[in-house]
Amino acid sequence: MRESSEPSKPWRPFTSKCCSAEGQIIFGNLSRCKTSRSDFSKNIAPMPSFRRLSFSDLSRSSSTRINEDLAHTFGPDLYDFQLSELRAITQNFSSNYLLGEGGFGTVHKGYIDDDLRQGLKAQAVAVKLLDIEGLQGHREWLAEVIFLGQLRHPHLVRLIGYCCEDEERLLVYEFMPRGSLENHLFKRISVSLPWGTRLKIAIGAAKGLAFLHGAENPVIYRDFKTSNILLDSDFTAKLSDFGLAKMGPEGSNTHVTTRVMGTYGYAAPEYISTGHLTTKSDVYSFGVVLLELLTGRRSMDKLRPKSEQNLVDWAKPYLRSSRRLRYIVDPRLAGQYSVKGAKEMAVLALQCISVNPKDRPKMAAVVATLESLLNLKDMAVSCGQWPATQKSTRNGVSPKATRGGNVRKSAPVTQNRKR
Repeated sequence: MRESSEPSKPWRPFTSKCCSAEGQIIFGNLSRCKTSRSDFSKNIAPMPSFRRLSFSDLSRSSSTRINEDLAHTFGPDLYDFQLSELRAITQNFSSNYLLGEGGFGTVHKGYIDDDLRQGLKAQAVAVKLLDIEGLQGHREWLAEVIFLGQLRHPHLVRLIGYCCEDEERLLVYEFMPRGSLENHLFKRISVSLPWGTRLKIAIGAAKGLAFLHGAENPVIYRDFKTSNILLDSDFTAKLSDFGLAKMGPEGSNTHVTTRVMGTYGYAAPEYISTGHLTTKSDVYSFGVVLLELLTGRRSMDKLRPKSEQNLVDWAKPYLRSSRRLRYIVDPRLAGQYSVKGAKEMAVLALQCISVNPKDRPKMAAVVATLESLLNLKDMAVSCGQWPATQKSTRNGVSPKATRGGNVRKSAPVTQNRKR
């Protein structure tokens, strides 16, 4: 689901007051686009509005000019690293330091000491080396620098710096020691996440989205999925990878129209069919991730029978009934989950994946609902609701129960965006 490159336009530089392209202001003074320290203590920090970003102006600029303009714009808030420095801290991007790889390139762990840059404390970092793939790859790199250079929130991964040297594009983030939610949910080598931890992760990710959506002109994340939810040592969730993020509609506009990009299985149906993008597109994706947390199943799994490959289609018939819901709860929880909590999460997920975007809740309401489930103690194993059946298949769904659902065949219209 890659967006095609648009014809390039003459490059125009950032200035300290604004960035202009063809006579239009792109964004105002970026120092005013950050949240204050007091915002960090709030559950959902309000984000000041900032204007639509445009990256086509930079498509023809040299790496030297880009570095000058980014440094002028962000000042000491982001570090402009040299490629040699990043090679040194990752042992020349050694495979021993490899954290992950995909269509975007590779991510390596690195270690920064106190002497590398003044004011930069010694710490572990994650260094993303992007596979640029022409103009679109550069735009995604630049989108991450611009969005994460402006946005600060406890549930967004912190961007420490960047590197733009010749044809190389790199990003340096805070290191997230627990890795991605995807690995914890779906890798067999991992220990199953307890119910309380799953709820904590859902709340953290919801707060991150609520923050992005809270601007006068909201930011649409556009690629919300388990592999983009990273976890720190305390399982605090933080959103990463802002390469596909878009500014929301302005003025009387109700949506942004764009080439469909993202990951099939998470993308909202109206976005796939029309290219119309709103914050409610992110809400749909959040609902899919809630279902993954609830069931332990992937949003799309081609290894399963056809009727079970699309998680949304398969799970929907079970979400309205607490009696039937227990058949699809992740069996690895072994009954150690709140019966009421699972039911409320299922109802919330159903609202989020509503076909009509207007019926989906706002992320601030999602946060409030999830936080109300934190202290429930009615564990299924002690309420007589576990095991769900004596003879069960994966997720405890009997063949009879599976046939009871109205499952429609889902035809993919786009290919997955590798991450």
